[in-house]
Amino acid sequence: MKKDGFGRIIALIALLSAFPPLATDMYLPALPTLQAQWNQPLSIVNLTLVAFFVTYCFFLLVYGPLSDRFGRKPPLIAGIVIYVAASFLCASAPSIYHLIAYRVLQASGAAAASAIALAIIKDRIPGQRREQAMAHVAIITALAPMIAPVIGGLIMIRLTWPWIFVSQGILGLISLGGVAMMRESLQRTPGIQVSFMRRYMGVIKNRRFLSIVMVISLVGLPLFAFIGGSSDIYISTMGLSESQFGVLFGANAFCFMVGSFCCSRLVRKAGGMRLMSIGFCGIFTGGMALVFLPLPGAMQMALPMALITFCIGLSRPPSNNIALEQVDVDTGSASSILIFIYFVMGAFSMFFISLDWTDKVRVIGILAACSGAGCFVCWQFLKPFLRMPVMEQKRKAS
Repeated sequence: MKKDGFGRIIALIALLSAFPPLATDMYLPALPTLQAQWNQPLSIVNLTLVAFFVTYCFFLLVYGPLSDRFGRKPPLIAGIVIYVAASFLCASAPSIYHLIAYRVLQASGAAAASAIALAIIKDRIPGQRREQAMAHVAIITALAPMIAPVIGGLIMIRLTWPWIFVSQGILGLISLGGVAMMRESLQRTPGIQVSFMRRYMGVIKNRRFLSIVMVISLVGLPLFAFIGGSSDIYISTMGLSESQFGVLFGANAFCFMVGSFCCSRLVRKAGGMRLMSIGFCGIFTGGMALVFLPLPGAMQMALPMALITFCIGLSRPPSNNIALEQVDVDTGSASSILIFIYFVMGAFSMFFISLDWTDKVRVIGILAACSGAGCFVCWQFLKPFLRMPVMEQKRKAS
């Protein structure tokens, strides 16, 4: 830890964790343009998002066990190289179907960053500091969805949509340099080799881990529905420009960052368990506001979603930490399953919102209300059976 420094490793992990939002949110302002340029319905254009996340989810399950067996750096470097190459291919796509294919390749590389980033945190940072470290990573990572659509909107005004993917490739090259200089974080035991399936079976049999992961993944339903439907709602339905959409989307992501910042400040005093409960209640409240609260213009979507994303930012770091606290070995595989289930929920939600709904704002509100209420109820039931982080144990003892 001393060699790389806490700040450097947190910054690198945050950049790696930002690959998914960078690969999606930056080109959201271009979706209506792509729809018009290639004369395709939104359901086809949205396949560039859905196909990305489906492929991304599958490869999460590949990179986790690879990192447990061969170390964190080799599969991470391989994945980033694939991501960079695919980003430049996306920039040269001559049709929507080529773009979908290249997005599949891009997702297969981006999965390495997300699958291995959480495992590096578990390797390098002791339990007492891990929750705060995850909150710090979430704060920095939240900048990606906050500024990505703004940058994408500016690129659309001044240049053309292929430059969005060129920018992603350049950011990938920067992260590749950081990983190359990072020392290996996994302390491997020589002579022990375990197959993919044995690693996953060991994690899946851990009922505590699997139960809490299934519950906390529900919060992805309204978030990814918003990501998949926001450009259509703001630009096509409400008539906003690409730059206005970028500002509103960025402001929403800013709320996620504020939630993560509040988590980093409050977690020692209030405890991660309490913050999770508060966050789930807030998601439910925001969903009910989307369904029933009449607000003018774009505020009908923006204000309730601000509350929802704030509460996701507040509850996500302790949720991830408590999930990983349930495993002792094969952290890379556990991290892969955690992110895999979360993004499978997200991919389903993005496909669901792309259907021909009359009122997509109301649909997102129903998803938020149901996921917030479901998470809160299941969380209260699961708490007594889970292994708690060291800070929570000390708080209970005192």
